[in-house]
Amino acid sequence: MRRTKEDAQQTRESLLDAAERLFAERGVSRTSLQDIAKAAGVTRGAVYWHFEDKTELFNAMMSRTTLPMEDTLKSIDTEREAQPLVELKASMMDVMQRIAHDPRTQRVFDIATLKVEYIDELSGIRERHLNVHGSCQSHVEATFRRAQALGHIRPDLNLHVLAVTYMALVNGLIHNWMLDQSRYDLVAAADAGLDVFLSGLR
Repeated sequence: MRRTKEDAQQTRESLLDAAERLFAERGVSRTSLQDIAKAAGVTRGAVYWHFEDKTELFNAMMSRTTLPMEDTLKSIDTEREAQPLVELKASMMDVMQRIAHDPRTQRVFDIATLKVEYIDELSGIRERHLNVHGSCQSHVEATFRRAQALGHIRPDLNLHVLAVTYMALVNGLIHNWMLDQSRYDLVAAADAGLDVFLSGLR
């Protein structure tokens, strides 16, 4: 029984690996489940045994890479953290480091930002994207609220607007770098840019 479970897990990982590779090469809409099954060396039936459709497979591929980063942000204790802005920047710099230096993370972000169309069968991907973005923005806003309560952020600032702007800065840095990685050093630009943003809140 244990071997059967191990085989099933190995097949699932092979499908996710194949999907990641093909999505990066062809784009999501131009890659079929049959293409993924063939690349993974399994039948189309094996794909449906693990995933209901391409949206579920795509979301599983994304989660495999992005969940650790989302968990890092969510680990900030917005009730007790003594230096919430320091922790917030550290968590975002961890994301930037992974994108800049980890091939899998870079590939997945490339797919998510440049290789997917939110149409027809892929509309569920847009929903996941919005849910993840909304969750991250909520945690950022909660971190800002903690910082404001500690006197680290001016009391007159609108925390929701700050969170929206902060996420726009982070997403913009990543997206523009993915378009042309020669334009700037992602880690260095994020380090300087986030410092400027956060220092302006005090």
